[in-house]
Amino acid sequence: MARFAIAGLQLELTNQDNLYRINAEIHKIMARFPWVQMVVVGELATLGPETRHAQPLPSDIEAQYCSLAAQHGIWLLPGTLFERCGDHVFNTLPVINPAGAVVARYRKMFPFYPYEQGVSPGTEFVVFDVPDVGRMGVSICYDGWFPETTRTLAWMGAEVIIHPTMTNTIDRDLELAIARTNAAINQCYFVDINVAGRLGNGRSIVCGPEGNIIHEAGIGHEIIAFEADFGLVRRTRERGLMGLGQVLKSFRDSPVQFPPYREGHASPALDALGALQVPTRGGPAVDVEP
Repeated sequence: MARFAIAGLQLELTNQDNLYRINAEIHKIMARFPWVQMVVVGELATLGPETRHAQPLPSDIEAQYCSLAAQHGIWLLPGTLFERCGDHVFNTLPVINPAGAVVARYRKMFPFYPYEQGVSPGTEFVVFDVPDVGRMGVSICYDGWFPETTRTLAWMGAEVIIHPTMTNTIDRDLELAIARTNAAINQCYFVDINVAGRLGNGRSIVCGPEGNIIHEAGIGHEIIAFEADFGLVRRTRERGLMGLGQVLKSFRDSPVQFPPYREGHASPALDALGALQVPTRGGPAVDVEP
């Protein structure tokens, strides 16, 4: 059965150019754990959360990560970069193969509106195949709050979801529950790698296809190295989680056409919620342009 070694790199970072630090840490990982086949870094770890750093892709930074992947012969998901494309800025995750080639770029579908201002949403799901192993999908941070994103990746055949995150807010406990739920209801690995230090509060989590917690990190620097067992994913999907719920089969076989997807996102109930705005101190909300 296919097993694949992944290392999540939870780094204590500040809001500066962290490229050299990330490079050095990946060299250390590969020296300590030469069996690792993929390295994953948290969201916006390289240059921080300011859109002024946005660059067109491909870029020199991306090229350096490609060279690093080729040097070690690893898959590398180096966290996200702000990508400038015409009048738009996207929060984009490159997927780099062991030959140092970018095989996909995923643009975050759900920027953290109304707070993540000036960032446009992507519209394309991304899965990619690791030869002789299996299929993986990617999502980014707030995407995970929308069950449609992970379910679509599972529907596309993803058996492992790689999910870089930058969370520094008090809702991290909820994100841990969401990560575990995404794994359980889609019977997949869910690999949520956060940043730490001044950029995030850590507590990365890796969940298995039976909803089990493989590892939950602390708040500081950690290397989370583990093996994803693709055979376990397939067995769980075939026989059921703990021999019980065969969730994806039931979803596949259901005759229901869910109204929000058949009729569009709008509804009287949702329309009544008003505009997507930043709250103020008891006063009217303030409009924010995406």
